[in-house]
Order: sequence, then C-alpha cells, then structure tokens
Amino acid sequence: MKLWLRILWIYLTYRSRSKLSIEQVSKVDLRVLPNDLDTYGHVNNGVYLTLMDLGRLDQGLRTGIWQDWKKRGWYPVVVNATISFRKSLKPWQKYTLETKVIGWDEIAYFIEQRFVANGEIYARAIMRGRFLKRSWGTVTPDEVMHAHGGWPAGDPELPKWVKDWSDSVQLPKGKEPAPSEWNN
Repeated sequence: MKLWLRILWIYLTYRSRSKLSIEQVSKVDLRVLPNDLDTYGHVNNGVYLTLMDLGRLDQGLRTGIWQDWKKRGWYPVVVNATISFRKSLKPWQKYTLETKVIGWDEIAYFIEQRFVANGEIYARAIMRGRFLKRSWGTVTPDEVMHAHGGWPAGDPELPKWVKDWSDSVQLPKGKEPAPSEWNN
C-alpha cells in the first residue's frame, strides 16, 4: 500500500525520462519518506525490497518491455532475493535506486539493484525472477528477451557468483520438504 503514490509517479513520469535499452541501468531518484522508517529511525530492511519494485517497473516501462509483457499477458514474479547493507538511509535523505538486468539462465532472469547516496552504495541486492502467463504457465527468459528483440550485443554471460548464489538458495520443487539444518 505504501508504494501507490510512488508507482503512480513512475507511470506519470517515465516518458519524460530518457528511453533505455535493456542492457542499460535504470536510475530513479527518490527520497526517504516517514513511512519508510522503522523504530530505529532508518529505512526498514523490508522496505528496501518493496522499493526495488519501483526500479524494476521504471526499467520495464522505459525499455518498452513492460508494455510488451502486458500485451502478451505475461507478468514477472520474484523467486529469490538477497540484499546486503552497508549504511542506513535516514529520514528525508535523497538517494538513487539503480536497476540492471545482469543475465538469465534457462529458467530465470537476474537483476542487480543498488541504493546509492552521495556516490556511495548503501545497499545492494540480487534478484532472481520468472515470468508467468495470465492464462497459466511460465515463459522462459529467452522467450521474454527475444520477444522484445533480444540483448543488443548477444546474450550476456551470467557471472559465476550469480550462478552459485542461485544454486545455493533454491527450494525443492513441489511439496518436497525444504532442506533444513535445524533439528526440531
């Protein structure tokens, strides 16, 4: 609920910002608002993940790929996300949310997002996502990328550390019990 005004702002202003190619970095200038804060007076850790939606929306709209997905009845979902924090964003502080597609494998695509203030990275996240069809089923990253003309210089190589991260955070398929090191 807290993002509705910012989502509206992204929709109303994306045409006034430069168009992007899918391999380019989307940058959205934001400010810490009171409803972003936790009891410690800085941006709540969960709010970072919520704000990341804005960066992905901006990138999708400015590349035109969002409009393509909508026509085809496709929509993105987050499968995994990991975020690391360096510094806290404080009330009313200005920052830039940077979003970049870094590649994909046969199942999912990967996006890196950074919260940058005064030229310094305050937080950095990696996100793994999939596309689903409103009519039912999934869409491969190759289908998504090539439906929009593909990656300009040939498909990017997914960095090894991203593959390793992806492998390490997977849950089993279906109703199999999740692996756990906890002893009940």
